[in-house]
Amino acid sequence: MNHQTTGNAMGKTNHNGYDIIVVGGGHAAIEAALASARMGAKTLMLTINIDSIGAMSCNPAIGGIAKGNLVKDLDALGGEMPKAADDTGIQFKTLNRKKGPAVRGTRTQSDKHLYNKRMVHTIAAQQGLFVKQAIVTDIITTNNTEITLKSAPNKVVGVTTDIAGNFYAPRIIITTGTFLNGKVHIGQTNYSAGRMNEFASIDLPKSMAKLGLTTLRLKTGTPARLDVTTIDFRQLQEHPGDNNTNPFSFDNTSHKMQQISCYATYTNNNTHNIIKANMHLSPLFSGQITGVGARYCPSVEDKVKKFPSREQHIIMLEPEGLNSREIYANGMSSSLPTHVQLQAYRTCKGMENVELIRSAYAIEYDAINPQQLDITLQTKTVHGLYFAGQLNGTSGYEEAATQGFIAGVNAVLSLDNNNEPFILSRHESYIGVMIDDLVTKGVDEPYRMFTSRAEFRLHLREDNAEYRLLEKGYKLGLITKTRLERFKLEQSEMTKEVKRLEKTTIFADKNHKHATILNKIGANISEHTKAAELLKRPEISYNQIVELIGEATPNALLHHKHHQRAMTQAEITIKYNGYIKRQWEEILAAEPYDKINIPNNMDYHNIQGLRNEFIEKLEKVRPATLGQASRIQGVTPSALSLLHMHLKIKGRSKT
Repeated sequence: MNHQTTGNAMGKTNHNGYDIIVVGGGHAAIEAALASARMGAKTLMLTINIDSIGAMSCNPAIGGIAKGNLVKDLDALGGEMPKAADDTGIQFKTLNRKKGPAVRGTRTQSDKHLYNKRMVHTIAAQQGLFVKQAIVTDIITTNNTEITLKSAPNKVVGVTTDIAGNFYAPRIIITTGTFLNGKVHIGQTNYSAGRMNEFASIDLPKSMAKLGLTTLRLKTGTPARLDVTTIDFRQLQEHPGDNNTNPFSFDNTSHKMQQISCYATYTNNNTHNIIKANMHLSPLFSGQITGVGARYCPSVEDKVKKFPSREQHIIMLEPEGLNSREIYANGMSSSLPTHVQLQAYRTCKGMENVELIRSAYAIEYDAINPQQLDITLQTKTVHGLYFAGQLNGTSGYEEAATQGFIAGVNAVLSLDNNNEPFILSRHESYIGVMIDDLVTKGVDEPYRMFTSRAEFRLHLREDNAEYRLLEKGYKLGLITKTRLERFKLEQSEMTKEVKRLEKTTIFADKNHKHATILNKIGANISEHTKAAELLKRPEISYNQIVELIGEATPNALLHHKHHQRAMTQAEITIKYNGYIKRQWEEILAAEPYDKINIPNNMDYHNIQGLRNEFIEKLEKVRPATLGQASRIQGVTPSALSLLHMHLKIKGRSKT
């Protein structure tokens, strides 16, 4: 992509300019910067601390239920997190393994130090990507430069930093996580920080406010890090990883790191009594913390207060690395004073003599209202300004990384007016579900991805991410031709196997060789049956069908793991065919509404019969399509009908 050098605030050519500037160094920033540079844009990453690029501030883990879907989708599009997770994962598990494929989730415990080092190296080695250490204090736009373009929309021009001067680019992506006015709380002690002992961003929020962007105050927290040498693991429940879990990247065929176990212990009445006796010292209940936390990930004092009848809460002890002395105490997030934390931990089995290496703490921070963004994650009021990650009101590395990718890709595409934006719909990816939720519904607490948020989750499985998204990643230039060709072979294997099972007959004759195997697997048939029909039975597995009819001949060009994956796809395609077909019908029924565009300058006051409450909601979100309007909370079918009729009359809908 050969872009012209960008113009500076004075309208003159700035030879030191960039196409894209990414502000931040977390998971959103990494994906935004790498996607941008790999698509050919000259990209600058500005971060407070280069050594902290890719730092895992909280749980050193990637994936989980629904979160694993985000990571797999990111891999199919060409993102970096899945490969980094595979390279540094020290315990892989498939969550919900015994349930259906739509709700299974891959998760890995990562070596946080190796993950951080790998990402720092990847960023440093990327051609076309430049990194500088500085704090961004101001966003420069056409309306705050020496030349004010009053007749033109406000556009970004560049950023101002604390020590390195100004940098210019026509596209800016802000990915500052918890750093905007961040404040750390440990008991009655609190101080300004974006992360424990790291500078907060104080001036940038003021710049955003001048641009008319509104923020909300959110809160999150992290548990203490325990000294591994002070824990008696002999008393604890061991939780090993799974032996046959697939890596996150479809290109990989095996795990690369030594695999370890995690361990479980529990709180008890003594733990709860200590917490209750010191509840007044928690800033969460003393009124010091005003930010809203996530209900699905409460602190231990919050759990004790809200669930008084619970006699125990699980604590998962998760190593932070193969050579790390620190143990992450998952489930014990807290903002209590350090001495109270230590007392509470020492009431738990196996931790009678535990020592804390780092105290737990809460952090509150400013996030923007994501309803101020369009579906590409660009602000609606300032052209060329994008936001991604935890700053948009989400929680989790996976949610942040996928937003960063979308913002990076769209920022690059928008440099050429001939390009269409890159938008994933709700039926194409969990990424599409998340972004549509954010920009349409907004947030009132940190947003986390759940399978229940996706109405088409049977279609958005982890296992079929390449089938849904790989060609999109290839068109963006982020997937290699070699990988696409490998996938095509795998897809062909799957199709052949489905056809083989549909054509192959299982004989019902008692004297036929099938009878013995049928009896062994407990499959009774009264007449000749196709293998595919037999596989549709919930109690019959693909491996049992193979016992009856033999294995499919693998393509010599495919790795054994990829062949196995194709066979799994064939099994799912056949076994869930009826459900998948029904979901496709639902997708096709909903799709037309997402193709009816609403003009950006729509005057909702001109819609006859539309009540003020609906006008207010529609003006706040400014939906891009009728489908998006239908998902705004409180907008009724009758209001949508009036809007649709108005679009038809004015001839503004484009299908």
